[in-house]
Amino acid sequence: MKLEQNDKSMLFSNTELPDIFFTEYLSAAKGDYVKVYLYILFLSKYNKDVKITDLSKKLSLSFNIIQEALSYWESQGVITKKNTGYILTNLQEKELFSLYTPKLTSTPEQAELTAQNKYRAKAIENINNLYFQGVMSPSWYNDIDLWFRKYQFDEQVMISLFGYCFEKSALHRNYVQTVAEAWSKSNIKTFMDLDNYYQKQEKLNIIGKSIAKKLGFNRSLTQFESAYIEKWIVEYGFSQDIIDIALKRTTSKANPNFDYIDKLLSDWKERGLKTSAEVQEFIQQMKEKNKKTKELEKKSSFQSYDQRNYDNLESLYANPILKSNS
Repeated sequence: MKLEQNDKSMLFSNTELPDIFFTEYLSAAKGDYVKVYLYILFLSKYNKDVKITDLSKKLSLSFNIIQEALSYWESQGVITKKNTGYILTNLQEKELFSLYTPKLTSTPEQAELTAQNKYRAKAIENINNLYFQGVMSPSWYNDIDLWFRKYQFDEQVMISLFGYCFEKSALHRNYVQTVAEAWSKSNIKTFMDLDNYYQKQEKLNIIGKSIAKKLGFNRSLTQFESAYIEKWIVEYGFSQDIIDIALKRTTSKANPNFDYIDKLLSDWKERGLKTSAEVQEFIQQMKEKNKKTKELEKKSSFQSYDQRNYDNLESLYANPILKSNS
């Protein structure tokens, strides 16, 4: 008996996509990658044998993009490569297994953290409501708990971390992790630490814009140029007026650059100069020293020239003096 499928049945069929895909995977994936996943999810219902070239033509994507998309979803554990093709992972089961960690015992230290956990639970609830519209993926809870323990952030700092990434339109795991690492390296743990950090960054931004304007840059500073400024301000402890002195010494250069300015400031740092007055005094001393050196060189050259000429007077004349025979 031959059975045939009614083609019209596709009009009434659905391709199910769990909510966990939107909360866990959508924000971090490129648009073309999402496009590829949705289509292979659709095809998987019919056990279709599809080639990459077919996907490329059907989705109007290059062969390389299709391969990149498949590799990306494989790295995320969303699909699994087999000899004959790919198997799509059940995302709900995957998330359940990652979250299920049996806890058979409770240590005294864990009991002491009960009050702290309540504050953290409240912070996580605020993060969920403020930045995820109340539908935060369950895996975020594990990540936030890990960051609390790893970086020792207080609750306000953790909320601010998500607020910062939200304002940057980059609320995905890798970016949040990167910002958290940067804050940790800046010794941020409390909200006061974070406030001081923001004040320092604001100061650096103001000075950076001032330097760019004085150098005639019609662009924003690069990451490396900003790193120079942070070194001068934070590590060297120089004020704006000392940096301005260094900037003025670039006026004679056709293409002033940060390497030259850094050499000046690094030299002043090594000499223990801390104020603009000390720097100006040092520059004046160098000018006087160079002036004396030039005068000495000029005098030495003049004396050498005179001595050389007087040793041979006849060389002053075009025709040598003839000696008389009388």
